Amino acid sequence: MLTSALVLGLLGSLHCLGMCGPIAFMLPLDQKNNLKKTTQLSIYHFGRLLAYGVIGVLFGLLGKGLSLFGIQQKLSIGIGVLMILLVLIPGKYLNGHKFLSPIYSIIGKVKSKLGAELKKKTPDTFLTIGFLNGFLPCGLVYMALLGAIAMGSPLEGGLYMMIFGLGTVPLMSLVVYSKGMFSSSIKFKIQKLIPVFVVIIGILFIVRGLGLGIPYVSPKQAPADSVTATIECHQP
Repeated sequence: MLTSALVLGLLGSLHCLGMCGPIAFMLPLDQKNNLKKTTQLSIYHFGRLLAYGVIGVLFGLLGKGLSLFGIQQKLSIGIGVLMILLVLIPGKYLNGHKFLSPIYSIIGKVKSKLGAELKKKTPDTFLTIGFLNGFLPCGLVYMALLGAIAMGSPLEGGLYMMIFGLGTVPLMSLVVYSKGMFSSSIKFKIQKLIPVFVVIIGILFIVRGLGLGIPYVSPKQAPADSVTATIECHQP
C-alpha cells in the first residue's frame, strides 16, 4: 500500500505540474550558484513533504478513529469504491457546491501568503513556500489523502503522504533545471495513465478490505471475540 503512494506520486507528477509547476518556476532560486540553487530547491521540497506529512497524520488519525468502531476493512472497501467513483464521475458534477466555500476561502488565503513569500529571498522563504504549496488543492493529493485515511493510523497516514510527495520530487526538480523537456504527446500519454492507476489503487484497497487471506495485500481480519480475549489477557 505504501508503494502505491510512491507510484501515484511518480505518475501524478505531470498532473501536479499544473498547480505546482508555475510556483516552482517562480521560486527565487540562485541562478549563479548551482550548489546553493540545489539546496534552496531541496528546502522547498522538504517544506512540501512536511505539509503532506502533517495532513497525512490528521487524516490517518481520522482513519484510526473510524477503525476503533471495528470498520477498518469496510472503510478500506469504501475508500476504494470512492477512489474509483471520483475517476468515473465527471468533475463538473463535483465543483461549485456551497459546502466547499470554506475550503475555497482557506485556499485563497494560502495563495495570498504564497504570493507574498515568492517576493522574498530570506533563508526561510523556500521552506515556507514549500509548506504552503502542500496545502494547495490538487486532485492527486485528494486521492492520496483517501489512502492515508485507509491506513487507519496517524503514523502510517503521515508516511503514506510523505512517500506520495517524495514521488513528485524527481519530475518537479527536473522541470526547474530543464524547462520544456517533455513533449505534449508524452505529457498526454502519462496524463491518461493517471486515472487508470488510481482505479488500480482503488481496487487494491477494496481487495485489502475483503480480507481474502493474501499476505500483505489482503490479510484476514482477526475475529472480534479473539481480539477481545487478547485485550482481557493483557489486563492486570
